[in-house]
Amino acid sequence: MSNGDFEVPAYQREYTWEPERKSRFIESVLMGLPIPFVFFWESPATGKLEIVDGSQRLRTIEEFVLGDLVLGELGELSLLSGFKFSDLLESRQRKLKNKSIRGVVLNEHTDEQSRFDLFERINTGSKTANKAEVRRGALGGDFLDLVIALSKDPLFIKLAPVTTKKEKEREKEELITRFFAYGDGLDDYKDNVSAFLYNYTKKMNKHFLKNPEDVEKYRQRFISTMEFVSRTFPWGFRKSATGRTSPRARFESIAIGSYLAMEEMPSIANKSIAVEDWLNSKEFRAVTGADGANAIKRLRTRIDFVRDHLLRG
Repeated sequence: MSNGDFEVPAYQREYTWEPERKSRFIESVLMGLPIPFVFFWESPATGKLEIVDGSQRLRTIEEFVLGDLVLGELGELSLLSGFKFSDLLESRQRKLKNKSIRGVVLNEHTDEQSRFDLFERINTGSKTANKAEVRRGALGGDFLDLVIALSKDPLFIKLAPVTTKKEKEREKEELITRFFAYGDGLDDYKDNVSAFLYNYTKKMNKHFLKNPEDVEKYRQRFISTMEFVSRTFPWGFRKSATGRTSPRARFESIAIGSYLAMEEMPSIANKSIAVEDWLNSKEFRAVTGADGANAIKRLRTRIDFVRDHLLRG
């Protein structure tokens, strides 16, 4: 790793294992358990190997062998708790250095989206970089810069509170990306949120590069929608006055439904609209429920529900 022949994708750099997990992994290696396959992609331009999956394993071994990683409380090898690499017997050091790591090098024609899909599939269900982090690292550009800037907007923060954990996982950026992507149309949506948002972000970065004047248009679209939501919906995107979180399905329905309603009938932006009855109805709770939330039919239904009720006044 240290010689520069391997590259860690930007979206994985901020993600690091906690000390306990590092210690458990090193313990497994010292016990002789096999290290899972590492997947690489060889860059045609530089010849360097991008670590598509497995960077944490490699970085943890490097940190232990070459750095100052101290093993925490171990299970099977409890006598090694508190050890550094230099504290091990030379025979153990040599055994660790000689450990084989099996790798697969992907075809150079494997595109960025496919590499991301592989990373996501392998890590489904595990603690790893989330989708917003992946887009932030892999798809830097003017659109993503706008999303990050808007995630710090005071009114949005007030309307869409998230837990500390969710904030660290960039939930606010996820919500804003969904607002723009779904608001621009769902014709290309195939029930795969991750791929849809990834491709949309990539497309919009290119669009803003060619049409920089549209950055402000999109900014105003978001700000205007948040102002409308603030005037019209008493709890913002929360379920109640004391709610501390903003469920994604609820955010999507209210934010995008409001935007589409104002697009169709701009005059409602300045109207006083009573929403309490249908906002607290069983019908609204049903369309914003979690079951099948990302299916295209459910997504359209909840967005259209809010849009249609706002247009009816």
